[in-house]
Amino acid sequence: MIIYNPFLSSSFNKIWCNHFKKKTSTFSYINIGFYKSNICRLYTNIGKNLTKGMSYEISKDKLKDFRKKVFLIYDVPKYFEIDNSIEVENIKSIKINQYPGFLINLENYSDFNDYFRATFSKRSIQKLNRYNKRLENCFNLTEKMLWGSDTDKLEYDFVFKHFHKLLTKRFEDKQITNNNLNPEEWSFYKDVAYPLLLENKAGLYVIYSDDIPISVRLLYFSEDIIFDAITVFDIDYTKFHLGKLSIMKMLQWSFKENYKIFDFSKGYFDYKESWSDLKYNFEYHIHYDRNSISSFLLANSLSVFFNLKQYLRDKELNKKLHKFSFFLRKKKSKSLSPQLIITEELITYDEDALAQVSLQDRKYSFLKKHAFDFLFLNSEHLKNLAVFEITSQSNTSYLLKGENNSQTLAVK
Repeated sequence: MIIYNPFLSSSFNKIWCNHFKKKTSTFSYINIGFYKSNICRLYTNIGKNLTKGMSYEISKDKLKDFRKKVFLIYDVPKYFEIDNSIEVENIKSIKINQYPGFLINLENYSDFNDYFRATFSKRSIQKLNRYNKRLENCFNLTEKMLWGSDTDKLEYDFVFKHFHKLLTKRFEDKQITNNNLNPEEWSFYKDVAYPLLLENKAGLYVIYSDDIPISVRLLYFSEDIIFDAITVFDIDYTKFHLGKLSIMKMLQWSFKENYKIFDFSKGYFDYKESWSDLKYNFEYHIHYDRNSISSFLLANSLSVFFNLKQYLRDKELNKKLHKFSFFLRKKKSKSLSPQLIITEELITYDEDALAQVSLQDRKYSFLKKHAFDFLFLNSEHLKNLAVFEITSQSNTSYLLKGENNSQTLAVK
């Protein structure tokens, strides 16, 4: 049982129930809240699949109010080592493996550098340090953890607005749907994070460039564990390997604050496997009245259903569905701008034909990635970069001009 699980807090439970219009049901034999499902006799844990790790305790001397019922508990990390050996009297339990999870046991290392050396080769460490130095040389960066009772709500709202923009941009680029961007789900995250943040049970770790968020991580905190819930970085900074650098900076903070575990949470991504030192499974736990035929049938039907879902997930059917749903949504959308292919060409121009444009203008935002690639390759700082449209060309073309280097781009 972990101490101070944020997903068992009164704030999390109250906001989840209000947001999804559910009524809490409590039972004496277990210390978590449930809501009554539309399926007869079935009770599901408050938070359902929007927690990053449920824990619970069984009161074996209070096994009274489970008669003819089935209890479904989503997302129990196996490393929590929940003791649900309650096959006494009339309760039976089923555990079903679902998503993989990944974590770093920070206690295995004396500090971040010790972890870094144990996890990556000397060459990889040198590369990451070079990327970090290049990023800091090209932009005016600041890092901040938004958490605690003195967190400004206006800054929180500002960061969350950019958080949504960056996540939308990221998955538009990947051309798959993301469940977190479902309006109802995203609205819940925004509603729940701030109250928990004030209680130090959640936080937003933000990297800013000139006061604009370029990397955001939504985190939850227990006493010893950091749960990495949702993370995104601005894909215009891909050349700088910002995704890897944001993990590196987050882990430096985690060691400094003396946390014991950094949990990347559920779902497989290459970066999780690279950075973690333990892979585990999330489980769904089902408790039911073993003397009730209807409860037995429902519990085992749920077991078959979830095992089938995991089998299809292992076959990567879910990825295909996400891509297909993105295709359908994109096909219906009328507001998406056309994709532009930009190639470097030798372009001649007169100084009089240059019209300066701003990367902050949405009309020219498609140039950002190319501009930042230019900064990376030439070790130029953003403050010295000027972007021009070359108006004398029949085809649209642009000039990137730094302090010591320049580059022309043509749109085809």
